[in-house]
Amino acid sequence: MTEQCEVAIVGAGPAGISAACVLADNGVETVVLERGEFPGSKNISGGVLYGHDLARIIPDFAEKDCPIERNIVESRIWYLGDQGGYSLGFRDRAFDDEHRFNVFTVGRAKFDRWFAQQAADKGALVLSATRVTDLLRDKDGKVVGVRTDRPDGDLRADVVILADGINSPLAAQTGFRPEPDPEQVALAVKEVIELPEEVISERFNVTEGNGVTIEVLGGMTKGMNGVGAVYTNQKSVSLVIGGNLEDFATLKLKPYELIEDFKTHPMIAPLIEGGKPKEYMAHWLAEGGYKHIPELSCDGCLITGDSAMLFNALHREGSNMAMVSGSFAAKAILEARQRGDFSRAGLSGYQRRLSDSFVMKDMKKYKRFPGFLQKHKELFTILPELSGYAGREMLQVNGVPKKEKQSDIWKRIKKELSLFRVLRLIWAAWRSVK
Repeated sequence: MTEQCEVAIVGAGPAGISAACVLADNGVETVVLERGEFPGSKNISGGVLYGHDLARIIPDFAEKDCPIERNIVESRIWYLGDQGGYSLGFRDRAFDDEHRFNVFTVGRAKFDRWFAQQAADKGALVLSATRVTDLLRDKDGKVVGVRTDRPDGDLRADVVILADGINSPLAAQTGFRPEPDPEQVALAVKEVIELPEEVISERFNVTEGNGVTIEVLGGMTKGMNGVGAVYTNQKSVSLVIGGNLEDFATLKLKPYELIEDFKTHPMIAPLIEGGKPKEYMAHWLAEGGYKHIPELSCDGCLITGDSAMLFNALHREGSNMAMVSGSFAAKAILEARQRGDFSRAGLSGYQRRLSDSFVMKDMKKYKRFPGFLQKHKELFTILPELSGYAGREMLQVNGVPKKEKQSDIWKRIKKELSLFRVLRLIWAAWRSVK
């Protein structure tokens, strides 16, 4: 194993590999350490990526055979009760033409492996099946490398980038950031359902190579602060559902039961009918928001991506923030390298770039949103039930005058939710996103 390099990166996900690509492009000796058998081996398959931020790292990613599953041309939002729900969608021809690959689905196992190969082709060394157990520090506390589980596996470096995810044992163990509290983390489970390509295109009303994403809110999380999602892949559909880790413990819910119920919902079941379960997995998501972002740098070390709690819970954006933060970390290192100063002050360009970008601006804008969801469980209990009742009553043609139906609906709403509670909910929702 190499005993000395300029930059050691812990984690071969989007943040770590983005940093490695930028550094290798500029001739910096870079080593990426990945504890999985290969990059992507531990990641959930099936999810979305954002072309704009990937193109800043690999401008010709589509021509380089990036393993794209489907180009997303339509985004839908569903609000579901037990027996049905509301659907809102947006589709635009631009996403199949000039804005193609604005968003697209990938299998993370395939994508991460491809992405890591791009970094390797540029000159970075990617070492898999290598677990980093500690940070090396000098007598003044400056990080000067990493300790791995390999024989004689100490690797000294000018700078270390932590990019090993929300459940990074290293970040917590070394005191870089505390272990996240349960309310700051979501537990998501995912099942990948295999279906013929033409069946997926027909059911989601898209042409070959195009797809749809569906974000799902409401009662299917059994009263937890949580969401679901449906992603179309080339020959499979990914179903995701999850909730706040604290809620899982309080309500004593089992993740596998949650996704089994999700699969039988009348709006989900027809989409996957006849499909064959291919994969099942679980994953943590960083949902603490802006208030729980740790210190992002210290002497000789930077923290990026999910490790830094950079996740936009409202828009479900994480991979793009990971790629951007990784590239910003690399650019800050390039500046520090020119000055020969890898102290926290010398690496300050990282924090400056993040603060000037959409990453911190969006995180700050939605800083109240995680707390809003956690405090207002009626979004996942009473409101889905009431909205479902209202929809059924107004759409059922049974000889009852509409005015009478409206009166009955309002009576039930007022019985379940006081006017003060409704106004408080509206005010809190507006404050959380303004």
